[in-house]
Amino acid sequence: MAVCARLCGVGPARGCRRRGAQREQRREGPADSEPDTDAEEERIEGARLGPGAAPAPAPAPLSLLELPPELLVQIFGSLPGTDLPSLARVCSTFRRILRTDTIWRRRCREEYGVCENLRKLEITGVSCRDVYAKLLHRYRHILGLWQPDIGPYGGLLNVVVDGFFIIGWMYLPPHDPHVDDPMRFKPLFRIHLMERKSATVECMYGHKGPHNGHIQIVKKDEFSTKCNQTDHHRMSGGRQEEFRTWLREEWGRTLEDIFHEHMQELILMKFIYTSQYDNCLTYRRIYLPPSNADDLLKPGLFKGTYGSHGLEIVMLSFHGKKAKGTKITGDPNIPAGQQTVEIDLAHPIQLPDIENLRNFNELSRIVLEVQEQVRREQQEEEEGQDEEEGRSRQGDSQQVEQPAQRDDAGAEGTEAAGAAAVQESAPTSQPFVLPVGVISRNEDYPRTCRMCFYGTGLIAGHGFTSPERTPGIFILFDDDRFGFIWLELKSFSLYSRIKVSFQNAEAPSREAFDEMLKNIQSMTT
Repeated sequence: MAVCARLCGVGPARGCRRRGAQREQRREGPADSEPDTDAEEERIEGARLGPGAAPAPAPAPLSLLELPPELLVQIFGSLPGTDLPSLARVCSTFRRILRTDTIWRRRCREEYGVCENLRKLEITGVSCRDVYAKLLHRYRHILGLWQPDIGPYGGLLNVVVDGFFIIGWMYLPPHDPHVDDPMRFKPLFRIHLMERKSATVECMYGHKGPHNGHIQIVKKDEFSTKCNQTDHHRMSGGRQEEFRTWLREEWGRTLEDIFHEHMQELILMKFIYTSQYDNCLTYRRIYLPPSNADDLLKPGLFKGTYGSHGLEIVMLSFHGKKAKGTKITGDPNIPAGQQTVEIDLAHPIQLPDIENLRNFNELSRIVLEVQEQVRREQQEEEEGQDEEEGRSRQGDSQQVEQPAQRDDAGAEGTEAAGAAAVQESAPTSQPFVLPVGVISRNEDYPRTCRMCFYGTGLIAGHGFTSPERTPGIFILFDDDRFGFIWLELKSFSLYSRIKVSFQNAEAPSREAFDEMLKNIQSMTT
């Protein structure tokens, strides 16, 4: 009762009138002659009011235990589910009320979005409390967006609550080169309650239906899956049939339709590498990039064309005067997790007229001039830092402070100039065409653009050997599409926004997102 009193704000600190009076009476008289306080109070009250007078209204309840049970159900149902086990330990009455399924039905709906008719569970003998405690709450840490560790290839997994199931959906880009088509998705695993004892994990990989699987939460922001019946992944026609099926699903074609020999090798290599995992994978959490009102366009996930490697998933994020494109899926040259493009928002590029734009040499000259300007600015900045460090070592504080102020003003001037250039070119739209000789997987690219910026793209040999950043040009077409021309490769990549509402994917903070980017990049470096 002491705990109950504290819950409703009544206790030793405020005093309980009835219990205080009882204690006084115990001190004044012997225990065997203790009067009936309730009867005495009624007699005194009747005498004060007189005969025929209406009694005073009942006093407000002094304890939660005095509230009607149906009101307690409403109160408890509004509390977070994680607080209810502690509440059940207060007393047997609370524990009995917390067995009411209405409370847990509300928690399933408000915390995890389960909107189905939970009364259907009664047929299986599973309660809403079981669903909350043994399924939703137990596996809450794997909800969200994840990247599987599949060597250089990566991937994109969204684990969501889907009715009475928790399902891991693997998202795949559309078939090359249709970058504007919607994403494809397939289930890799599911978790549900078959009976009241515990949740059941099932592997969904292969074509023989769900079968026994296992999920282990390795540590914070990391979990692994394991299939316990990999024979369900095999086909009667052997590896050849498995390869043909995979090729139709992955590329939407047969090997005979692919005439490029190098592309055939890359496809076969990916099948051999990825199929050896048999859905026994480790996943690491990723977040969607945070956005700001002054971003060039809304950050997020995009599908991009990457030559013989097909379509890949790239995350576009903004970092001050820079924008970065990080690979969520990758290839043997540039693996998942690496920064494929970087855009310098402080250096916009004005394209030539449409006729000169067709001339690759003219566009290359413009970009290389900006590259040289960027190189000089970086060199001057480094020299200024060296001079400042030298003066610092000499202990001349006045000489240190003055250059520091000039450097800050210079940096602010550069940012202001870059922002002014962006604002100046933002409202205008100009014709766009790829220069002659630039290769594009998709000829159906936009013929007008809003603005362009200097940028660099990451290229490397097979196995991520000899990586280097090479100059290029970033082209913003509209709110959902952008492109990048790789000068050294004479190649064009077109990117289109992924229009999927991923659940539980927002970063808790900007610092958490930056740390996530650093972690996924370090794993493939």
